[in-house]
Amino acid sequence: MASIGLKVIRGMFGAAEHLTPRLGGRAAFELFCRTPDRRKLTAGERRAVESAADFMSEARHHRLKARSGCITVHEFKPVPRRLAAGTVLVVHGWRSRTEYMRLLIEGYRRAGFRVLSLDLPGHGASQGRRLTMANAVDAVRVADEWFGPFTCVVGHSFGGAVALSAAAGAIRGIAPLSVQRLVLVAAPNAMSDVFAGFGRHINIGPRSASSADRQVERISGHRLAYFVGSEFLQRLKVPVLVIHAPDDREVSADNASALGSAGSHVRLQWAPGLGHRRILTDPTVVQLAVGFAGSADEMAH
Repeated sequence: MASIGLKVIRGMFGAAEHLTPRLGGRAAFELFCRTPDRRKLTAGERRAVESAADFMSEARHHRLKARSGCITVHEFKPVPRRLAAGTVLVVHGWRSRTEYMRLLIEGYRRAGFRVLSLDLPGHGASQGRRLTMANAVDAVRVADEWFGPFTCVVGHSFGGAVALSAAAGAIRGIAPLSVQRLVLVAAPNAMSDVFAGFGRHINIGPRSASSADRQVERISGHRLAYFVGSEFLQRLKVPVLVIHAPDDREVSADNASALGSAGSHVRLQWAPGLGHRRILTDPTVVQLAVGFAGSADEMAH
């Protein structure tokens, strides 16, 4: 049953569709981009952050200036400390942060990689309460300028879409990210589908949705329909590993199937029973992701 607050929001957007669709669309876009209050963690989130305190103390924390404000990039040295096998960039998803990517980061460190983990705008230790594809890709750009080039970029959920968009040069005015490999974990394929699901939830009508789409074009240079990961992959031609759980309830398995069909350079690995978030803590998934970054000949076999 919908909460009273949600019923009010749905009513407001229903009225806006008939009275002021332009303003309704702008309001819907801003609501879509609004990030959760980082001070209001759930009990589970608080436990995860607290349990990762020692892990985070091993990192060097960099505060960097991006278009959206200050972002934080956490630098983890290889374990044991030695000349790094390469540099991996890790990008978390919506309502996530570096602490939740801990096991992946530790896996890459043990394999001899230096790892940079980006807290996206409005998340973790980065500033703001607004996250868009444009300011996320800009944050990746800043991380690349300071710490790149990257051997591999690993993205979970929305972070996977960010990694793909950065590599494809999908944001106007930001050059494509040069990367040797991509690992996409539970990533969505089409951002238009993501927004459509949000629109159904809060009752956005077609005229308001079109107005919101114009806001996307204003800040990114493209409409939502442009942001399709499988189409980006067809042009990129870099080795890609897609890992997805068939039972993922947040990002359906159809997304992985679409990404996996982009070409022979894309390898699709199913991870049954792991859902959308448990997939990050599964030892087999970590082993696959780490091994993919470290094996130069893997796509040839």
